Amino acid sequence: MESLLSKSWEESKKTWHIAGPAILGSVFQFSISFVTAAFAGHLGAVALAAVSVAQNVIEGFAFGILLGMGSALETLCGQAVGAGQFHILGIYLQRSWVITLATATVLTPLYVFTAPILKLLRQPTDISEVAGEFCVWVIPQLFAYAVNFPLQKFFQSQRKIWVITEIAGAVLGLHILLNWVFVVRLGYGLAAAAIVGNVSWWLINLAQLVYLFSGCFRDSWTGFSLLAFQNLSAFFKLSLASAIMLCLELWYYTAVIILVGYLKNPDVAVAAISICMNYQIWTLMIALGFYIAVSVRVSNELGANRPQAAKFSVVVVLTTSVLIGTVFMAMALIFRKKLPEFFTDVPEVINEASKLGYFLGAIILLNSIQPVFSGVAIGAGWQTSVAFINSACYYLLGLPVGAVLGFKLKLDELGIWIGMLLGTLVQTSVLLLIMFRTKWQKEVMSVTHRRPRKQKSASENGKEESSCNPSHGVENCFMNPRNTNI
Repeated sequence: MESLLSKSWEESKKTWHIAGPAILGSVFQFSISFVTAAFAGHLGAVALAAVSVAQNVIEGFAFGILLGMGSALETLCGQAVGAGQFHILGIYLQRSWVITLATATVLTPLYVFTAPILKLLRQPTDISEVAGEFCVWVIPQLFAYAVNFPLQKFFQSQRKIWVITEIAGAVLGLHILLNWVFVVRLGYGLAAAAIVGNVSWWLINLAQLVYLFSGCFRDSWTGFSLLAFQNLSAFFKLSLASAIMLCLELWYYTAVIILVGYLKNPDVAVAAISICMNYQIWTLMIALGFYIAVSVRVSNELGANRPQAAKFSVVVVLTTSVLIGTVFMAMALIFRKKLPEFFTDVPEVINEASKLGYFLGAIILLNSIQPVFSGVAIGAGWQTSVAFINSACYYLLGLPVGAVLGFKLKLDELGIWIGMLLGTLVQTSVLLLIMFRTKWQKEVMSVTHRRPRKQKSASENGKEESSCNPSHGVENCFMNPRNTNI
């Protein structure tokens, strides 16, 4: 028993060494959009609804794709670090940048045509028009995401997290100040809020790039290389699998916002459910710290051929996250009538948002569990399997049930929220079952196939490359010496 407690304490320290700064960093970065929505809420119900729709539908759509594309680095860099292969991390980072920046370029028309897209989705005209203007203003943030996400995964895999946190915290303070000056004092409205958001995100990127080029990563960053443009197709496949897995989760909330827009009195309904989502996503940022921690720990331990350590890490991280989620659930239930007042002064919106308080507490608890499982999936390279699970639970169960409860049974936004909760509950239960049945030694064998190996002769490399089979995992197709260009 004493040995177990000692082992748990040591693992907990390793977890918090990653999760602590990751939680703060996630909260700081999410709070940039949180603050923007809060200032917009005091410009009126339409402004709040428009910014919420823009952030949750259009930006959320793009955010999910780019975050997922960047998350391929969590699998590859984490396992490479565990295996001691630091010298390939810089090439991975640059390949990811090539893919995410190209993806951001493809997504730009989505921002330009936000207003007609929302109208096509039958969203209210006034909300669609304002959201369309806001999205055009925040196009620079789209490219900021493309630079930021791969860079953060690069740092996280090497446990260089405190610098990310400190940068995000400093920029958040400046973001609040600039919003107060330009939105409140000078009265420049939503345009100012959008531009301040652009400035804040690019300040984060600039500071992180300075850190990258500072010489602190001599083993993993040796400068820009044309090798980054080689073997992009295999790298893209893994990035796409990661994007699909995460997008199916993030778009779930986007779809909920769209459904709510079809209800009667949509201005109030969208504003109310957006308030709950902002708090739910804020607490989700806490769980995402543990998502990062378990992803790093699992990938590192599997890469180092320590399957039992990886399994034990999952248990410790999950237990810690659930305990913290329980505390936040209790807070949501106790203060359910007061929390909406931070966003709005409209009594009708406050009343509708407070009605969702009990279900907000339940989703907060579930979201203390689900991101940990997603982190395990990223660390172990299970993206494709989890994508199928997410698709079934969210889109074949949660949304249809929410639509029936909300529209057919006239429960409005409450019914839609219940459907969302059901989909998340089933998805979490399925992933929990998978975790219990996982053969961790088998996962180590899979990781071994992905590791870069020592340089061979040209003939041996050609033979090895020709035997690559994407059906055995797309990572295998570029983790050999020739494909990684080591």
